Amino acid sequence: MAKTQEHLIGLLLGAEGDWPRAFETLAGRLGVLTGPDGANHRVTTERVSIEPFNLRDKPRHDLVIDRLAYWYYHPREWLKKVALMDDVYLLNSPFTFQSMEKHSAYCALLRLGMHVPDTVLVPYKNPVDNVRWAYTSERYNKPFDLEEIAEQLGYPLFMKPFDGGGWRGVSQVKNAQDLRSAYDDSGEMLMHLQASVADFEVFARALTIGPETMVMKFQPDEPMHNRYAVEHGFLSEGVGTEAVTIAQTVNAFFRWEFNSCEMLVKDGVVYPIDYANACPDVAVTSLHYYFPWAMKALLKWSVFCVATGRKARTQVDTDPWFRVADDEGLDYGGKLAAYQGLADSHFDTDRYREFCDAALPHIDEMVLEWVDSDDFRDLLTETIRATYPQHEWDKFEGHFGGLTRMWVSDETSRLGRGRSAVDETVVSGPAPAVVAD
Repeated sequence: MAKTQEHLIGLLLGAEGDWPRAFETLAGRLGVLTGPDGANHRVTTERVSIEPFNLRDKPRHDLVIDRLAYWYYHPREWLKKVALMDDVYLLNSPFTFQSMEKHSAYCALLRLGMHVPDTVLVPYKNPVDNVRWAYTSERYNKPFDLEEIAEQLGYPLFMKPFDGGGWRGVSQVKNAQDLRSAYDDSGEMLMHLQASVADFEVFARALTIGPETMVMKFQPDEPMHNRYAVEHGFLSEGVGTEAVTIAQTVNAFFRWEFNSCEMLVKDGVVYPIDYANACPDVAVTSLHYYFPWAMKALLKWSVFCVATGRKARTQVDTDPWFRVADDEGLDYGGKLAAYQGLADSHFDTDRYREFCDAALPHIDEMVLEWVDSDDFRDLLTETIRATYPQHEWDKFEGHFGGLTRMWVSDETSRLGRGRSAVDETVVSGPAPAVVAD
């Protein structure tokens, strides 16, 4: 009998407790997996501790899911070391997330021909903390009229940090007074002014993990527990496909494999507005109905990477993408198709699907059984009680419990009766199944 190959997945965590527990539970239920080549594999998980490390130390982990290094630099430098020296697989490249922030992402997508709203980078409001600032700014900083720039972009517009995340420092600017106030408040943050998409029809957020994407209707003005609306088929087939391609293009281009992308839709045009999120929201109290999909996708991709010995590519290679972008013989649709092909090649999508079919044939049923169990309900209750004040516990037990029961019902229907009316991996999850003719 062939020896079972053991693979350790590290979780580099901050304050989160819900999704790591879910991931650990599901990984522990997998048992021994047999890949398409007949090799046997078993995955285990471990929460990574933070401590001094010698650059010659050998890590035990085959893959690390990082949720911390975007703000905590000691573990970020450990990730760089284990990627460069030890070939540990990282779902997000710390090299590109450090250098290719939102500003770089805007530039790249503009070059690729995406419909990014007009965006202007303005100098710091307050002096940079550097002894050379006064001389440099006096000699080289050109005076500018902030209000004139805003008038050219048109009100309302948005002011936001060039490298922001989690809605930090984002302001809607409706007039010149708002503009001056937001700029004064920006301090030493370097800011973009970005045109708004007036009267947009849909705000969509796509969560992409490896080659899996879920596009969800997003309501940014709602409280966090109500921002992801459960609405099936809220995008047309063509717009939904474009949203998936944009999200996967962003990730494949920048070597990100666990990221979210925000888009506005108006008159059939998709406008990417935010797509560099090193730590996308996967809390059960945010994703609720979509939480099981996220855990399943994260587990499938992680297992595929370690079991197949996938080699991480941590550096951006712009050439194939820009060849498509600069091809005057391709219209926008042709370029999107080419970008999807490049993304599928990067993520080895066909091989991934083949692996999942062979090694994880019952993962849908396994996740469904767990979400419908007392163990999941305990996790949900504990998360609610750790997140909300006591007088709101019953309200949120009903809210999140109802949404997860809806997912259980829809997923049971999808698996038991036929194909889903909406593809599970594209737009808004497992709609109730329809019986094939």
